[in-house]
Amino acid sequence: MSKKLSVAAVLLLCAGAWLLAEARPHGDDIDSDFYSIVGYAPEDLGSHDRLIKLFEEWVAKYRKAYASFEEKLRRFEVFKDNLKHIDEINKKVSSYWLGLNEFADLTHDEFKATYLGLNRRPRNAAGGGSFRYGGVGAGDVPKEVDWRKKGAVTEVKNQGQCGSCWAFSTVAAVEGINQIVTGNLTSLSEQELIDCSTDGNNGCNGGIMDYAFSYIAGSGGLHTEEAYPYLMEEGDCDQKAGDEQVVTISGYEDVPANDEQALVKALAHQPVSVAIEASGRHFQFYKGVATLISS
Repeated sequence: MSKKLSVAAVLLLCAGAWLLAEARPHGDDIDSDFYSIVGYAPEDLGSHDRLIKLFEEWVAKYRKAYASFEEKLRRFEVFKDNLKHIDEINKKVSSYWLGLNEFADLTHDEFKATYLGLNRRPRNAAGGGSFRYGGVGAGDVPKEVDWRKKGAVTEVKNQGQCGSCWAFSTVAAVEGINQIVTGNLTSLSEQELIDCSTDGNNGCNGGIMDYAFSYIAGSGGLHTEEAYPYLMEEGDCDQKAGDEQVVTISGYEDVPANDEQALVKALAHQPVSVAIEASGRHFQFYKGVATLISS
């Protein structure tokens, strides 16, 4: 028989991603740090030879390989256009900043088609009843909670070229609540959701966490990452009957819409699955938020 670890319900804001932000350099720090952080120096932009050298360095860093010289030339033109966009935005915007990353040879349409995977809201959103943390008073909410420090967050994962962010968001929430309830941080299988949670979800072509949570609650649980490893593509459903360990949940609910205090209360008790609107071109190269440094 499968070993089941039953945990409490997970909460859903609307479905998501974890962000790691770096502080934007200011003042005297720009000359020394800006190149290393954003991936280019101002003088790189004014010379064709320097742009070629920068592109070749970028290709080597991210181990890019192209099928033909013509394709590489096309990607170089895309790279230059993206670099121009990054630099222009960094000159205009002060609240966040952009930098070169592994997506710098993709047009924005290519980026969206490959990596964005959240579908529209489900037919019947969970909730409608009482919010489980509705009775928590403002004075009972700590000023800050870092679930990473509490051991409820696994290492950062990479969905690769598969629109499966919905599966990663679901799994992160279940991993978190499982650790909070049992004390064990177990990396769980996104691949199982891609292959098996097909009632409303579409594998690498997008999905919604509500349906994924329903699958976990109704199927008997989710297997570990080790037992059902990630393939970065859709496969046949294998529910791994036998002695494999699974983690299950009793249910899920939505955090009340447009209620920041409800979200704060929920986050004080457990990780929350969220989605962010990431279809803008700026987000493709998002690097960090600005920090205010007092003199």
